[in-house]
Amino acid sequence: MNFKFSKWHGLGNDFVIVNGFEQHGITDYAKAAIEVCDRNFGIGADGLVFVLPSKTADFQMRIFNSDGSEAEMCGNVTRCVARYVYDNGLSDKTAITLETKAGIIKPQLIFQGEKLQEISVDMGEPRLKQGEIPMTQGAASDAAVDLPLTVNGKTWQVTCVSMGNPHCVIFVPDVAALDLAALGPALETANWFPRKTNVEFVQVLNTRQVRMRVWERGAGITLACGTGACATTVAAVLNKKTEREVKVDLDGGSLKIRWAEDNHVHMAGPAVEVFRGEYQLR
Repeated sequence: MNFKFSKWHGLGNDFVIVNGFEQHGITDYAKAAIEVCDRNFGIGADGLVFVLPSKTADFQMRIFNSDGSEAEMCGNVTRCVARYVYDNGLSDKTAITLETKAGIIKPQLIFQGEKLQEISVDMGEPRLKQGEIPMTQGAASDAAVDLPLTVNGKTWQVTCVSMGNPHCVIFVPDVAALDLAALGPALETANWFPRKTNVEFVQVLNTRQVRMRVWERGAGITLACGTGACATTVAAVLNKKTEREVKVDLDGGSLKIRWAEDNHVHMAGPAVEVFRGEYQLR
């Protein structure tokens, strides 16, 4: 079958977005994601995203990683979808609600005159209890701050946070020196994490700026991760390394993250359409 799509990215973290109000022929989302996201034989992306009707929000957003697994949430996708529905006339509101598997997320398009400056997203409250992340290392009600995790004979000090999806944050002296392709898979599948985990390596530059590289669960190395940047900021504050408002530098660019006093984490950054077209599923 053929379906229409639009290709987007948030700081190089790229996605194929499908209008589920109009395109009804795809029945196996996971299988379609594996094919479509293939960078040699498909369109190429980190994920396949469906914008669908919702009974509880303006839209429902379902996200499938390049390996076919479904993600609960993704910050970069959220910004892309917010701009996608506005630019394509699905909504005339600059602030919308999105139903995700992590709950209701609230993105807002910020304009200066006629020009879009950035997309800001209320990402909700971080989840710090091990049972909510989820983890199996300690009691379900315990937090996971600066804990020793040994994988393949090496011990890392990790802080774990859920932003609706699990994150394992590791502070290191130099992120550029790491072999992310070798380290990421082992940490993603460590036995502490029953649903696997995203992995962020973080170098603190100063109390208001950090450098982050990410291994995403189900996608591998990506140029940016919005929920990862949020989790990193929360972890940095918990470890007394930064202020609550931080610039997070990623391989694809920078995000502004603020952990507000009301416990909500706010993310701001860009979203860009690359191209659109029609694809025939094999």
